[in-house]
Amino acid sequence: MESIIWLIVCIHITLALVVVFRDTRDVSSTWAWLIVLIFLPVAGLIIYLFFGKKISKDNIFDLKNQERLGLKISSDEQQELLKNGSLGSKHNRSEHEMISLFLNSEDALYTQYNTVDIIIDGTKKFNALIQDIQQAKHHIHLQYYIFHSDDLGKRVVRELAEKAKQGVEVLVLYDAWGNNTLKPNFFKKLTKAGGKAMPFFGSPIPIINLRMNYRNHRKIVVIDGKIGYIGGFNIGDEYIGLGKLGYWRDTHLRIQGEAVHSLQTRFFVDWNATAAEKDQRSYQMAYFPEVKHLSLNGEHVAMQIVSSGPDEDWEHIKLGYVKMISLAKESIYIQTPYFIPDESVMDALRIAIRSGIQVYIMIPDRPDHMVVYRATEYYAKILQSLGANVYLYEKGFIHSKVVIIDSQISSVGTANFDYRSFRLNFEVSAFLYNETIAKELESYFWIDVSHSLKADENYFKQQSKWRKCKQAIARLFSPIL
Repeated sequence: MESIIWLIVCIHITLALVVVFRDTRDVSSTWAWLIVLIFLPVAGLIIYLFFGKKISKDNIFDLKNQERLGLKISSDEQQELLKNGSLGSKHNRSEHEMISLFLNSEDALYTQYNTVDIIIDGTKKFNALIQDIQQAKHHIHLQYYIFHSDDLGKRVVRELAEKAKQGVEVLVLYDAWGNNTLKPNFFKKLTKAGGKAMPFFGSPIPIINLRMNYRNHRKIVVIDGKIGYIGGFNIGDEYIGLGKLGYWRDTHLRIQGEAVHSLQTRFFVDWNATAAEKDQRSYQMAYFPEVKHLSLNGEHVAMQIVSSGPDEDWEHIKLGYVKMISLAKESIYIQTPYFIPDESVMDALRIAIRSGIQVYIMIPDRPDHMVVYRATEYYAKILQSLGANVYLYEKGFIHSKVVIIDSQISSVGTANFDYRSFRLNFEVSAFLYNETIAKELESYFWIDVSHSLKADENYFKQQSKWRKCKQAIARLFSPIL
């Protein structure tokens, strides 16, 4: 009997080694999965099938082969303009380095002719969005990770269906896993009116989808090629404060101008990779109207729209965060619901703190995913011990994904400060080169501080041994959270 048990153990360990090493991944992720597979013999394999199986480039689109619609100037041309001093601020070296990084690594075009409204409240965001939908003339393109079938979700679908009846093109792309409880007929009113709604990276059997990783976490809206939305809000009642977590504090941008073309391009790449050939979109001037014909009121904001995902060799948004941290001279602000940085990001933050740069980190005071939150606490505690200012937002749940350095450069988008956003999800963020925007985001941070508890050394010391143990254990699984 004992020999049979040992044989089963040996077979299980061999299978674990074969399963994990068959997929090339970083060392930390490999060890994390080995721990799961070896110490949870049956359950570990099931968890791996849902969360650990690497993306197959044979079974998913290769974005490099997708036509980048609407881009009239190449990143190489912009690199030359940057070298000649005719692109970006002539006196801001940090801005030049950020622009060059994204042009080289992601072909993310630099745009200057934009106006931006920052929205931090869900009710205001959806009131503005619905008003823009109602005024649409040619097309409405929406892409969301979550699209709940509750009152707000139904309201948005009704508005979209009404525009589709009027002949406006309405395309909706939603993530299959993020909406795995969505009823099949939820978009029936829209599709009956002539609109189209499709799940990203779905499964032939909707209720059985083994791809819990590699989800499309992007939130993009493009209306008439003139107005764009990007940020952290999904669609649902909880995002207007009607969920179990209470008030929902997030950050979203409403953009008008050249950067909307970059959002349109991003949407079309994802749409064309998902839709059947007959439903794919090609370049049309109506999708990319000339910006010079638009009336933009307010200060012009320069920015780059940057995407990242598991189909890419480089973690573009993470690289942007690391670069921002390394360029900071005075201050770094980070707001994120999930703070699970890898070693490269931790090292950059450690260096910044030791260099005398003020680092401010804001996370929720409550979990929406318990294991993830314990890991978040672990890393926040480390940085607090080094000198970072850590705040726990108490008014509700903070879901904002914001990074700001030196009151000059900022980032707002869909990417959290964790492994999942860096490596596993499809994400998109706006990197903004504008002092006014950076200072406005900072002002919102300090308003949030007034609704937060400062987690000092005593706060972490007073935590129970069991809670500290859970934090340490959660940290071991950081690469696969």
